Amino acid sequence: MAMRNGILLVVSGPSGSGKTTLCRRLAADQAVHYSISCTTRQPRPGEVADLDYHFLSREAFAARVAAGDFLEHALVHGNHYGTLRGEVLAHLAAGTDVVMDIDVQGAAQVRACADPAIQLARVDLFVMPPSEAELQARLTGRGTDSAETIALRMANAIEEMRHWPSYTYRLLSGTHEADYARIRALLTAEQLRVSRLRC
Repeated sequence: MAMRNGILLVVSGPSGSGKTTLCRRLAADQAVHYSISCTTRQPRPGEVADLDYHFLSREAFAARVAAGDFLEHALVHGNHYGTLRGEVLAHLAAGTDVVMDIDVQGAAQVRACADPAIQLARVDLFVMPPSEAELQARLTGRGTDSAETIALRMANAIEEMRHWPSYTYRLLSGTHEADYARIRALLTAEQLRVSRLRC
C-alpha cells in the first residue's frame, strides 16, 4: 500500500481573521502537527514557551538566520518571527501533515523555497475577515492590545489583504464552525491527491 507524503498547509490572514484559532483547532483534533514559530516578541499572558512559541532574543534569532535554520522568517509588528526548516521537513518525511500560521511575507518565502519536498507538500490558504468593521471589532474585543497597537494591526491588515490573490485558496471568514468545516474539507481533499502518494 502506498504511503502519503505530509502536507504543508500554509495559512495566512490578518490578525483577527481567525486563522490562528483554525490552525490550533486542527492541531487539537490531531488532524495536523502545528508548527511552532520562533519569535522575538514578549509572551502574552497565558502563553507557554515552546508550546505557543519558541521565544528567542534578537541575538539568538539573528544567529539562527545566519545559520540558515529558518524555512521562512519575517519582521512583523516590530518583532521577528520564523519557522525552523528542520522541524517541518522531519514531519513531512514521516507523512505527517503540518500547518503553518504565518504572515504574507513568510508565505512568499515558502512559495519561493527551492526544496522539492517543500514544493510537493505546500498548499496555501488566505483567511479573510468578512469586513474591515468586523476585523476592527475582533481586534478591539481581545482586550490585550493598546489602541496604538490595534491601529497598527488594522493598517497592516489592510495591506496584508491585498496579497490574497497570491494564494491557491481563500476562505472568507464566517462562523467558527463553518470556517473549521471548510478548512477540514480542504485538508481532506489535499490528502486524497494521487501526487502525494509514494510507493
